[in-house]
Formats: sequence, structure tokens, C-alpha cells
Amino acid sequence: MHVNKVSHVTTINAVAEDFAVDVSWLAEVASEMDTEDGCIWVHGIGDDEILAFTDFGIETLRELVRMRGDCPHWLKYPD
Repeated sequence: MHVNKVSHVTTINAVAEDFAVDVSWLAEVASEMDTEDGCIWVHGIGDDEILAFTDFGIETLRELVRMRGDCPHWLKYPD
């Protein structure tokens, strides 16, 4: 039996707040990610759904943000 080791996920709204960036901008960056990258959709009632990330997904997203070059200065690598 396969046991998933993910015990929690963090919504894109919470990650955007932690990164101090716009949610829409972050969603555009996250559009490059797949499930293997730690990005999942959480479905609610009806058409309600939200993008969420595992801890690995947050680190992957942080790297993608850094690679874009238009990210906040604190997300960039130190000189």
C-alpha cells in the first residue's frame, strides 16, 4: 500500500501573503508547475477550488519566482 507523506498543504493565498506578492502574479508563476512539483488543486463544494502547495511545492515556487527576475528583492539570492 502506498502511503502519501504529505500531511498538509498551504493555499496560494497564504503563500502570496508570506512572499508579499500579488496572488494573481503568483498564480501565473505557479502555472509552470505540475503535481510532481508539489502543486495541487483542492476542490470544495460545487466549482469551488483553490491552488495549494506542499512544503516542497513552496520551495519549488520560490525558485521559480527567483528565476523570473521580477520578484521582490528579498526573494532573490544574496550577491
